[in-house]
Amino acid sequence: MTTNLSRIIPPENIVLDLEAADKQQLFDKVAQLFANQYALPAEMISKNLLERETLASTGLGHGVAVPHGRIDKLKSPTAALVHLAKPLPFDSPDGKPVDLMIVLLIPSNVTQKHLEILSEIAEMFSDSDFRQALTHEKNPQTVHNMIVSWLPAHMKKA
Repeated sequence: MTTNLSRIIPPENIVLDLEAADKQQLFDKVAQLFANQYALPAEMISKNLLERETLASTGLGHGVAVPHGRIDKLKSPTAALVHLAKPLPFDSPDGKPVDLMIVLLIPSNVTQKHLEILSEIAEMFSDSDFRQALTHEKNPQTVHNMIVSWLPAHMKKA
C-alpha cells in the first residue's frame, strides 16, 4: 500500500538543515530545487508559494507548515520535505516558529487529489512521535523511508 504523498516525494526532495533567513529565501531555495527537476522558472514557483502564503499562513502548528501552490505548467503533483536549520516565524495558529514542512506543488487543474494529499500531510504531522522522529533524523534516505512507509489510520491493518 502506498499513500498519495509517498508517490510524489522522491528521495532527492528531502532537504535537511536548510539555511533560510526568511520565507522569501526559503521559497527561493525550494523553488530552485523544483525548477531544476521540472524545467520550470524558479521565480514563478517562488512567487506562487509566497502569494499563497500571503492569503493565509500554511503553518499548522507544532513547528510544522505545508506551503503549497498551483503551477500551470506542472504535469503532476510533487513535494519536498524541508527541515530548516533554524525555525522561521510562520504565523502559525499556535504562534510557534516552523522548522519542518512539506512543500507541495500541484498542477492547476488538479483539485480532489490536492485535497487528499493535504489531508494525508495533516494526519502525518498530527502524530507527535512521527513529527519528532522526522525532526531529529539527520539522514535524508531514512527520512524518505519514514515518509514512504507511513500509512494513515484508514490504511493500517487492524
